[in-house]
Amino acid sequence: MDESHDQKIAAEVRAELGRKELSCAALARMTDIPEPTLRRRLKGSAPFRIAELETVAEALDVPVMQFLDGAA
Repeated sequence: MDESHDQKIAAEVRAELGRKELSCAALARMTDIPEPTLRRRLKGSAPFRIAELETVAEALDVPVMQFLDGAA
């Protein structure tokens, strides 16, 4: 089964977290996104909202398009 677009975006965010050596909990603190919500987003079981993805990109100091381009 092919990954959905939402799952690919989640995988891109997880990859960047790995590169930055950050945990979900750390990202939750940096973004003020509740950790349970962020975990669902990172699993790909619930899509990132655009505002959340922008906040995550800003916190990780990457362009938001990095997540979207990588999921294309």
